Amino acid sequence: MVERSNDTWLADLRGDGPAQEQALTDLRARLQRGIYFYLSHERSDLADLAPDELNHMAEDFAQEATLRVLENLDSFRGDSQFTTWATKVAVRIAISELRRARYRDFSLDSLAGDGDLRETDTMLVNSTPPARPETATEKAEALEGIQRALSDVLTPRQRAALEALFLEGVPLDIVADRLETNRNALYKLVFDARRKLRNHLAEQGLSPEYILSLFEP
Repeated sequence: MVERSNDTWLADLRGDGPAQEQALTDLRARLQRGIYFYLSHERSDLADLAPDELNHMAEDFAQEATLRVLENLDSFRGDSQFTTWATKVAVRIAISELRRARYRDFSLDSLAGDGDLRETDTMLVNSTPPARPETATEKAEALEGIQRALSDVLTPRQRAALEALFLEGVPLDIVADRLETNRNALYKLVFDARRKLRNHLAEQGLSPEYILSLFEP
């Protein structure tokens, strides 16, 4: 594999002919190697996969990453090695693709529909430090207020969006797809929902600052 300076990488990738073809081949190989390292060393959730499976995933992600790097060459500012920057781009793509795969079959119907935050409330209440046992009661009361607000104040669509994004951690573009809307409309939906929720909780004496203080580690 040819060693290149930052300027040479940019020139070769922006060029044409054999020099560009070789640069693309080398870049894809470097990105695949970087992605494979990430998948095999930093993703415990993939520990059960065989090396061949991880390598196949890395190969697929590297194809997309190579195209993304080419599309964003003008954003490279030279603050680091070009290959370091490109590998970071590739790893971000791998993370995004893994998240999308996780929620590919996700349905908003799987979220709670009866005002119950499911295991989330138990987890948060039980996180109370032993030195402050009285806080467990406060947490439970606060969660009851939040549950009522989710059911009584928000529309089903607003609640589904908030639960998917903030409780389930579903990527925004997947939530938008499941709601048959676009990112901008979803931003507006979430903004309105959070404002309604905040105002309602404030009327109940549950300020955001108070709630956050209850659930500090």
